[in-house]
Amino acid sequence: MDDLESELREPGEDQVENESSDDESINRKRIKKPNLPLAPPVFKETHHETGFHKTTRICFQHIREALLHHRWENATEYMASYAQTLEDTTASMSQHCAEIIWRMGTEMLHQRPDSKLEDYNSFYERIKNSGVKHYLKVCLEHSFHLLVNGQFEDAKRQLSNALSWRYGKQLTSQPQRMKLVQAYSGFLDYFVWCDKKNAISSTDEYNAGTNQEMHSYFRQSSVNLKEILKIPGVWDPFIQSYVDMLEFYSDHEGAFAVLSDYAYDSSFPPNPNAHVYLYMHMKKHNHPSKKLLKVLKILHTLVPSHELMLEYCFLLLKSEKEGDLQKALGVVLDLLDYVCWKRNLDVWNQLMTVLEYLMLKDQWLVVIAEEMSHRKDWWLAMHFSKFQARKDFAENTELLDVKSSVVHALCPHYASIYCSACKEAQKKAGNALNDFKTAKRDVKPRKGKRRRKTSVTQKKYLQRRRVERQRQSFLKAASKRPHLPVRHRRELFVQSSC
Repeated sequence: MDDLESELREPGEDQVENESSDDESINRKRIKKPNLPLAPPVFKETHHETGFHKTTRICFQHIREALLHHRWENATEYMASYAQTLEDTTASMSQHCAEIIWRMGTEMLHQRPDSKLEDYNSFYERIKNSGVKHYLKVCLEHSFHLLVNGQFEDAKRQLSNALSWRYGKQLTSQPQRMKLVQAYSGFLDYFVWCDKKNAISSTDEYNAGTNQEMHSYFRQSSVNLKEILKIPGVWDPFIQSYVDMLEFYSDHEGAFAVLSDYAYDSSFPPNPNAHVYLYMHMKKHNHPSKKLLKVLKILHTLVPSHELMLEYCFLLLKSEKEGDLQKALGVVLDLLDYVCWKRNLDVWNQLMTVLEYLMLKDQWLVVIAEEMSHRKDWWLAMHFSKFQARKDFAENTELLDVKSSVVHALCPHYASIYCSACKEAQKKAGNALNDFKTAKRDVKPRKGKRRRKTSVTQKKYLQRRRVERQRQSFLKAASKRPHLPVRHRRELFVQSSC
């Protein structure tokens, strides 16, 4: 390690640096360096650093350079030397270097094509024993890698080892990581529970032992999953698995309470999926429309382009409450604000339905003007331009008919533009079809070509050409064999003429 710096420097590098120092000083004055935001260096040069620290710092710079240029072989060689930093007596430096070796070493193993599962296992075990502070995170990553490679039992064993790990203050200082390990352990227990459930459902015979084993996995999984739900965060996979088990045992009230807490708890970050899970559960168990509308209203605030907004609009149309019709119009128009719904026939049909209901009211023009007030500058041009009319005519005539009806109600000015473009496209298509039919009718069937008789003069000309080609081929062959006698050349001529 002490000689690593001298090995990394190429011979003659000092001489080149001295020669180029003058040129660089001149170039610095001429060229202004841009003020780019650079990441702070991981290891800074200090006045009191030892030779060991200086060498490790240079080695780290070469590792980073090799990684940036995807020179994985060179990076692995440097990493073998850099691993000696784990012997540093400074506790903070040792933990910091252990994390660097863990992150970079894992990336190198991922990029090397000859890496085996045994290499990963040995590397992770060494990192666990070196960086105690990162033990739980390394165990989690190790279990993920085992799951990706189909080693389910080994992954579960890694999480069990992490749950039984004790190391004084290191454990008490990271309770959230321990709860995360518990959650993933419960998640794997849920998969075992699913396998047991499928095994029972595939056979008609009742097996008390299998049912008892399945229920024990349910208890283990639910205890671990409950803990992570007490911490604010986005825990969608854990929520789905826990609710699935509760519904299997007909605990619908418990599942509803879990989903309600996950969706409405103000300490949790806003999560549209939480409201989707709650709505699907309530819809499955026939909750009243009033409660369903409450859930979808919050979802509309979070994600106006969600696919459940069509159901929200349908429920608003069924509602008899004053003002819900205008809300339905706003919901559909919000959907059409996004390009992903621009050519969706169901959304345009829903808008047409809302307008038909709205036209039965006295103040329907005022409602439309209010909803279109902040969209006039761009929304109509987005959906009812001449280009869009030609595209609708070419790709979906049913959508063209619906949009033609809608635009008359929303804006008569754009109706004339859109419909005139439709008529032009239709006229061009009709003219093209008529031209094709006319051309097809006027084309006469082609008769087979008669073979022209060859005259006597042409026969003589072709015969002379054949003889000339034979003579040329003979001369070419004879030039390649100048040692042949005349008699053999004549035989060659006869052969070539044949």
